[in-house]
Amino acid sequence: MAEQNTARQLTSQLWAMANDLRGKMSADEFRDYILGFIFYRYLSERQEMYLEDLRNQNVIETYEGETLNDAYARQTQSDGIEAWREDISQSLGYVIDPEYTWASLIARIRDQSLRPDYFQAMFDSFRQNAELNATAEKDFREVFSDINLADSSLGNSTAARAKSLSNLAEKVDSIDFKDESGHDILGDVYEYLIAQFASNSGKKAGEFYTPHEVSRVLAKLVTYADPTSEGADVILDTNKDFSVYDPTCGSGSLLLTVQKELPGSEREGRVRFHGQELNRTTYNLARMNLMMHGVDYKYMKLRNADTLEQDWPDGVDENGIDHPRAFDAVVANPPYSQHWDNTETKLKDPRFKDFGKLAPKSKADFAFVEHCVYHLKDSGRMAIVLPHGVLFRGAAEGVIRKALIEKNYLDAVIGLPANLFYSTSIPTVVLVFRKDRKIRDILFIDASQHFEKGKNQNHLRDEDIDLIFETYINRKDVDKYAHVASPDEIKENEYNLNIPRYVDTFEEEEPIDIDEVNRQLAEVDAEIARLQAQFDAMVADLVPTEGDACA
Repeated sequence: MAEQNTARQLTSQLWAMANDLRGKMSADEFRDYILGFIFYRYLSERQEMYLEDLRNQNVIETYEGETLNDAYARQTQSDGIEAWREDISQSLGYVIDPEYTWASLIARIRDQSLRPDYFQAMFDSFRQNAELNATAEKDFREVFSDINLADSSLGNSTAARAKSLSNLAEKVDSIDFKDESGHDILGDVYEYLIAQFASNSGKKAGEFYTPHEVSRVLAKLVTYADPTSEGADVILDTNKDFSVYDPTCGSGSLLLTVQKELPGSEREGRVRFHGQELNRTTYNLARMNLMMHGVDYKYMKLRNADTLEQDWPDGVDENGIDHPRAFDAVVANPPYSQHWDNTETKLKDPRFKDFGKLAPKSKADFAFVEHCVYHLKDSGRMAIVLPHGVLFRGAAEGVIRKALIEKNYLDAVIGLPANLFYSTSIPTVVLVFRKDRKIRDILFIDASQHFEKGKNQNHLRDEDIDLIFETYINRKDVDKYAHVASPDEIKENEYNLNIPRYVDTFEEEEPIDIDEVNRQLAEVDAEIARLQAQFDAMVADLVPTEGDACA
């Protein structure tokens, strides 16, 4: 808790800095600069830690009064930069040349020796060096591409823009990303900062951020070690690797929340992250976010592409043979009722061909469901957030919904409160899927009335999240909250999954006692009569004034 409070305090400082520095830019535009600079500092300091290890191994030597950064510059001059680039890039996946390290940047700013084109050269150098490690190149390629160094909002000249960026770098450098115990909380600060930008971005926030409490609901569901499932073993055995996939991963916050809920997640490589994101800026955020949380490039595979148009991971090879990869957990908060290309040829796509129909062109919700189910292990669990319409809309969606139920994939339907998300105020629903179900009933939970009302947004409290999770585990009827529906009930409702059909939240009014009401009315009438009599007596006692007599 102390770490979280410190992280929030540092985030507040950074947010205040952002407001001071961004000038004519909107907060949404300035996001890419401040988050990008924090990430560059992180990469540079991580490289310095690697150099420290080399110093401890006597590979690099520092002279008296010399900093490690100075020694790095001197050593590369004597040995040649290429050998050092090769060594560092193979170890870290990237390399920053001595003249472009964070320490060198800050030193140039302070002694006023920074040339106007320095920042362009710095990012160009990083991009070129990222190509040295073929395995990691895709993880670092163009990661800083959203930092627009030519934006006139930073200044009307190269020198003015460099001055604005120098001010930002100095502010970022002034922050100590440690808590009172000396623990590194940079990842938490980064996450809070993303959330802060999301809350100020309105509907755009839905493109890159899932509120943390909603992420926790999904994460707890997919990391539940159900004793009836073979998937419990990979969750409980911390020596085994656990794979998670988000096909619309945004800034990666949902993936990271799954990691936090998983036992043994502190082991390096315990979680293997996979994610795909259409928006390039958001994709860059996800790469930064995961690395800032200590995820090594070897354990993350993220991709910038259209999930519904380009199946991934793996998928169809050059010979037309499909090699899909399946995961222990699949989580998603896709864009709601998105338009997509539902041409008839997609009925041949292995992701969609077994469900009879394609999702409507104007509503891709079930296309995302089918994609996620396709990449779910038989022993895995999947949780996806969608609008309520998927529960009851007919036509093609009704056909797909029925197929999912008859395949016995749908495990639970959980209704969430309205106004939880930055991008929409509508209530949403979490659908939970499993392929190894031994039962055929479906659990319905109506959590729509369990929340804390906020000024701009509602919030799920810890007790609300715990209630959802405990109800899911117990899988029993709870009056006005949950119901386990049999297959016959589902069929009787013609595969309509609208939650009020299964969970009755109607509160009966207390019966009215007519005799008591009549008695009270009689008392009121008697009181009125008594007061009227008093008033009439007072009027009769009034003595006319002299003026009244003349009149």
